[in-house]
Amino acid sequence: MMPTKPERILIIKLRHHGDVLLTTPVADRIKQAYPDCAIDMLVYRETADILRDNRQINRILTIDRQWKKLGLRQRLACERALWGSLKAQRYDWVFNLSDQWRAAAVAKLCGKRSGSLRYSKRDNVLWRFCHSVLSEDLKHEHHIVEHHLAVLRPLQLAGGYCPRVRMEIAPDTRRSLQGKLQNRGWQGEPYVLAHPGSRWAFKCWENDKTAQLLQRLLESGRHLVLTAAPDSGEQAMLADIAGRLKAPKGMHIWILSGCLNLRELAAAIDGAGLFIGVDSVPMHMAAALDKPQVALFGPSWVSRWRPYSARAEVVWAGDFGSLPHPDSINSNDTARLLGAIPVDAVWQAVQKQLAG
Repeated sequence: MMPTKPERILIIKLRHHGDVLLTTPVADRIKQAYPDCAIDMLVYRETADILRDNRQINRILTIDRQWKKLGLRQRLACERALWGSLKAQRYDWVFNLSDQWRAAAVAKLCGKRSGSLRYSKRDNVLWRFCHSVLSEDLKHEHHIVEHHLAVLRPLQLAGGYCPRVRMEIAPDTRRSLQGKLQNRGWQGEPYVLAHPGSRWAFKCWENDKTAQLLQRLLESGRHLVLTAAPDSGEQAMLADIAGRLKAPKGMHIWILSGCLNLRELAAAIDGAGLFIGVDSVPMHMAAALDKPQVALFGPSWVSRWRPYSARAEVVWAGDFGSLPHPDSINSNDTARLLGAIPVDAVWQAVQKQLAG
């Protein structure tokens, strides 16, 4: 017996920006099968901008982690308002892609039916009680998008469609980004965008190698846009890299360090002829925007976290030297673990993408 056509669905993902962005293929898959279905998403407030302007998302509902700093009365009022809004929708399905108990409670109480994954850390009676259907979680050799899509098995959707990671950019955001570039002297020239930083240092390449690569781009006649997050460590990294570069006559380097919001960064990536970065949120944004890119990886699960795009070239440090096991990494370690990657290997990947 085929499932009833759903009219309202809630997707829950209470994680980081990149994790939330990589749930958008779930919405894409549902909308392809049921174009009239209204899809809401429940995420942490600070990650909502990664979904903003996505026309497949009906409403973005948020949990503010700062509520815990409020007085008890204020916090309860915020929680009550959220629960009231969720329960009023009478969702046909709630698909829970988070392993938190809070998300499980929403799945149980706010939908007619609910689905999640059989997370190993939640292999117990209470997790099963909170969800109508649990689908098997996949192994690390499968991309995280495939893990997310597995939750849709109870809908029995027909095959033949490859869902996309999606990110959309509003016209006012594009204008804001262009204004910031123009203030630095940009006059519409084509550019390659490099975002060498990550909030975790172990995912980053050495500054001198990054500078060597970017210098080759300049000498080959490519203008550069260099970006960094507002984080002081990332800004210091970019300043050091930029200080090593010498632009040949007629070539330009436009630096946007710590001055872009997430949406403006997306617009900057979308305007580039090529994106170069590491295993980080901007890399996934480039994939969502269908941009050609070169992504450098270290001791992450490459099969799970690589760019979900046919236009991405991945350079993995494990092809050039030994790496620690991904599960052994201390994310607070400041050591950079991409050192085995030679400049020539990345340059070859860059040339391939520019020629394509």
